[in-house]
Amino acid sequence: MAVMGVTKFERFFRAAAELDVDKQDIKRYSDFVNHKIYDLLLRGEAAAKANGRDIVDPQDLPITKGLQECIHTFKKLEAEIELESILEHITASPPLDLALRDVTEAMLPEIAGGLSVALARAFKIIDPKTKNPASEDWERAFQIFNLLL
Repeated sequence: MAVMGVTKFERFFRAAAELDVDKQDIKRYSDFVNHKIYDLLLRGEAAAKANGRDIVDPQDLPITKGLQECIHTFKKLEAEIELESILEHITASPPLDLALRDVTEAMLPEIAGGLSVALARAFKIIDPKTKNPASEDWERAFQIFNLLL
């Protein structure tokens, strides 16, 4: 990721939860976002199939109230930091059995942003004193998200 992208992610995590992240954290973060997007898309695909459709619509994605609120928070932060274009590049659309409707695909960067806000806040819930998440903090956060998404 370009230096400008790393700087924006550092600013984002500071703004979202007063966290300091570094270049090594960006790889963990990218893996997290891609795994969780894939998990959401798999559930969306199952919902579309259950409803007899061959394309995944936005309403098929299991977006919870909390994640929706984090997406709204991301949109506010995004206006200052301009991170969405970077998220478009790191948010891979994984191969699925069904296609995504264009509007569903267009939502992925904002969903990734909402997941990012949720992740940043999870670090503070796990340990309110955290300033620079350690490897163990990342692993705990991932375990929590794996339980819920």
